[in-house]
Amino acid sequence: MVSIETFRKLALSFPETTEEPHFEKTSFRVKKKIFATCDATNKIACLKLSEICQNVFSMADKTNVYAVNNKWGKQGWTLIALQNVQEDLFAEALTVAFCEVAPKKLAELVRRTSNEK
Repeated sequence: MVSIETFRKLALSFPETTEEPHFEKTSFRVKKKIFATCDATNKIACLKLSEICQNVFSMADKTNVYAVNNKWGKQGWTLIALQNVQEDLFAEALTVAFCEVAPKKLAELVRRTSNEK
């Protein structure tokens, strides 16, 4: 399980991340590009992954990690049920989402840091 506060803390731990409203949700952005949104009411995260990463994370937990059911899902946008997903799987997916959207130097910094853990 991942709480909304844990999601927020993890997302804001990435360099240059901002938290901004996005319609009725909260978005997390790097350089004004969204890498994740949080629907606190329904306890659902939406992450921007590549299609390959979307498939990998979905295969790891098909019940709680799945493509958005529209054209956005075909572009890698992936829903994650926060109440049931394993925290380590979520943290890894969130890191990948950040690295997908972030400028190369920031993405490499985060990858290096996560590899050192």
